[in-house]
Amino acid sequence: MENLYQLFSEPFAYPFMQRAIIAAIATGVICAVLSCYLVLKGWSLMGDAISHAVLPGMVIAFVLSIPLAIGAFLSGIFYAVATGYLKEHSRVKEDTVMGIVFSGMFAFGLVLFSRIDTNQHLTHILFGDMLGITDDELKQTLLIAGATLVIMVLKRKDFMLYCFDPHHARVIGLPVKLLHYGLLCLLALTIVASLQAVGVILVIAMLIAPGIIAFMLCRSFDRMLIVATLVSVFSCVLGTLISFHIDGATGPCIVIVQAMLFVIALLYSKLRPLQHHQQVLLKDKL
Repeated sequence: MENLYQLFSEPFAYPFMQRAIIAAIATGVICAVLSCYLVLKGWSLMGDAISHAVLPGMVIAFVLSIPLAIGAFLSGIFYAVATGYLKEHSRVKEDTVMGIVFSGMFAFGLVLFSRIDTNQHLTHILFGDMLGITDDELKQTLLIAGATLVIMVLKRKDFMLYCFDPHHARVIGLPVKLLHYGLLCLLALTIVASLQAVGVILVIAMLIAPGIIAFMLCRSFDRMLIVATLVSVFSCVLGTLISFHIDGATGPCIVIVQAMLFVIALLYSKLRPLQHHQQVLLKDKL
């Protein structure tokens, strides 16, 4: 028992681990909340696309000596607007437009990165480096995550109705287009806040896994938000601790934990109807 306690308490003695745990909790909460809306809206590909499309903005921001978060956010918004414009002014379907635009922007970012002399390591951008997060980066993550979470809470019902039934939202007078682009902006901000934790490639897992796990376990949206938050924070903290002990990459460890929780939730959702059926049969016999 003492060894188990030491296994969990030892990492907290190091300042870099304290910063990493705080960042893990912050990104876990905001990713979980937004994840529920993405799952409800069916925007899994949109999250994946924006997470890849921010790369050229980060490289350009480095060249211009401005914060990488600003470049990443502007690049993500540019992708969202460009996708919406092409969808409305062409015969091409939305998923096709999203695929070609985000792959083109991601490739453009890789070319820029390979041609520019930078002290940034590509692995850290693609897969994150939570254990190496600095005080300034932690403050930036907390600020972005906090602002995004406040907006999501204040406009929770509007976003929920828009994701569930945009036609009904338009009928009752909600600004559907504003909600659409507002949700895209919040998605871009969440991705920016999570880049340091899990990087460009793995952030999509944090934006989808908590929501889909909660969706399989819950019947109401409010419970879905709570379960998704608990799952996300637990997996982020546990993944960070595991990466410390095995000296592995933090982002992949977090995603592996979430994948395991998804398998457990899937098995439980399959077994629960069988248990209910057996209970009904037992009552009938009695």
